[in-house]
Amino acid sequence: MKLSELMNAMEAIAPTRNAESWDNVGLLVGDPEQDVTKALLAIDYMPEVAREAAADGCDVVIAYHPPIFQPVKRITARGPSDLIHDAIRRGVAIYSPHTALDVADGGTNDVLADVLGLSDRSPLKLAAETKANQYKLVTFVPEDAVTRVSETLFAAGAGRIGNYKWCSFRSPGTGTFFGEEGTNPTVGQSGRLETAAEVRVETGVPVARIEHVIRALRQSHPYEEPAFDLNQLAAPPEGVGIGRIGTLEPPVERGELFERIKRELEIGQLLVAGPTEGRVTRAAVCAGACGDLLDPAIAQRADLYLTGEMRHHDAIKAARAGVTVVCTLHSNSERLALRRLKSRLEAALPSLPVILSRTDRDPFSVR
Repeated sequence: MKLSELMNAMEAIAPTRNAESWDNVGLLVGDPEQDVTKALLAIDYMPEVAREAAADGCDVVIAYHPPIFQPVKRITARGPSDLIHDAIRRGVAIYSPHTALDVADGGTNDVLADVLGLSDRSPLKLAAETKANQYKLVTFVPEDAVTRVSETLFAAGAGRIGNYKWCSFRSPGTGTFFGEEGTNPTVGQSGRLETAAEVRVETGVPVARIEHVIRALRQSHPYEEPAFDLNQLAAPPEGVGIGRIGTLEPPVERGELFERIKRELEIGQLLVAGPTEGRVTRAAVCAGACGDLLDPAIAQRADLYLTGEMRHHDAIKAARAGVTVVCTLHSNSERLALRRLKSRLEAALPSLPVILSRTDRDPFSVR
């Protein structure tokens, strides 16, 4: 199958428009039109994971943490970018969902909330803004070329709204232009002001298909220099956000929750700050490093806060507020979500084998 099909499935599971503004999500390495035959899921794209992908014949890796995060000035076979260079050389695509998966329904934080058994859950902190994943393309086409140009745009990925395809709006009008010396206009002559009967064509374009659609426009449009606009669409509020907070009904003893967390996440030990006894009625979760969401957890009266890691002084603040902080180590709080992601991808793309990395693990261990 084409990599673009996997990208579309990932977009449906974890819309990239909802990722944190500082994050780098989506396709990081590869060509949407390349063929892929097997996918590997891992938290981090490390040398061990790269070797595992090669040994298992995986030509696409879904790495939860983006291996390209800061701007890259050069990609070479030796140095910080060696793994990226190797992936490009071998034709291995890399896709990262990171915080897009964190905020998604059924994503990383919902998996953690399921571990605790949270009901009546909601985001611990709502997203400040939601980025659109659609642009509106507006172009102006001669009347006799509208059908050909529109069909080409639709074939390239434009014009889909939900379960409807080939969606567009068309309105007639008059275009004007003055071709300077050296131009070869399709309509009229260069060197004088011309008018032409045109149709304004408007259609939606997913972010992932912009390059393909614009290329299709230039190839199918009869004009030497087709005019077009790309307008980013505002996304309506979706109630998405980072973390989860909810209730435990009936309340559960802290000791029982500690054991449940270790069992479900398949880890031997936890780092715990604050109260270790008593029942938990309300709890919050946030995968990864989420000390900056401690204040919302306290403000919303969480008795327990499950996360990957937390700074020393934040742990002290939580303990003083009577909140139990449970730290699993960073990626241990995220890895369970890969199992659910595997199941969802297998359901969406039954022809694509998806495997979980056997070598991917948190860099820290507790001795």
